[in-house]
Amino acid sequence: MADVANKYAENVAGKFYVDDQCIDCDLCRETAPANFKRNDDGGHSYVYKQPESPEEEALCKEAMEGCPVEAIGNDGVCADAALFADAKLVGRDRRAHRNVRH
Repeated sequence: MADVANKYAENVAGKFYVDDQCIDCDLCRETAPANFKRNDDGGHSYVYKQPESPEEEALCKEAMEGCPVEAIGNDGVCADAALFADAKLVGRDRRAHRNVRH
């Protein structure tokens, strides 16, 4: 499983990334060429453009699922879920504060 702590610096900001487990097999670049490129000096792939359409999103997911060493990650779902959970907690704190008599 890809580790966001080990993602390559070349990855553009966003939910998809490639980490240091990449073996430069070319699968992601063949599957989603609009989103993955090769670092010729380092011999690995990276995300140079986050998906901008449902089709690109599907191809990035396909590349991630097909990666033989699981070097492609998607932290967008986890990040969104964390933000949602934080928002719910903040809402609870506000409601609790409203119910306290001063």
